Amino acid sequence: MIFIITINCSGNKVSNFHGTKSLESKFDKIQINMTNKNDLIDLIGYPSTISDFNKNKWFYVERKKTNQSLFKFGAQKIIKNNILIVEIDSSGILKDKKLLDLDDMNDIKYLKKTTAKDFQNKDLIYGVFSSLREKINAPLRNRK
Repeated sequence: MIFIITINCSGNKVSNFHGTKSLESKFDKIQINMTNKNDLIDLIGYPSTISDFNKNKWFYVERKKTNQSLFKFGAQKIIKNNILIVEIDSSGILKDKKLLDLDDMNDIKYLKKTTAKDFQNKDLIYGVFSSLREKINAPLRNRK
């Protein structure tokens, strides 16, 4: 039994890649006011997404996740998360470039508090209509 488990479980961690690989090295190769759209497509490829508001803003995404350990039951940890933002002017020349990495990610914390309502529905009309609503929504077997 131990022999079978040892053979099936390897020490190599499984990595999942998403997007364009090695954006850091490609970021250094592109130059502002020198690189054009065709050079970008040849060097990096087509963008992961193009901005809906500005068609000259392209986004390239690179993400690498690996399994943490056998005891965490498949939970994955983000190892690499890079986003390359490239802005091109109207003539097709690179105007601006920015590389965001894992340190630029923000942890968004949500509040779990709920807002209390300021009004109360304890008047006579609300009582009449709520009882009518309950009678209408009651199952058919209770109606006679």
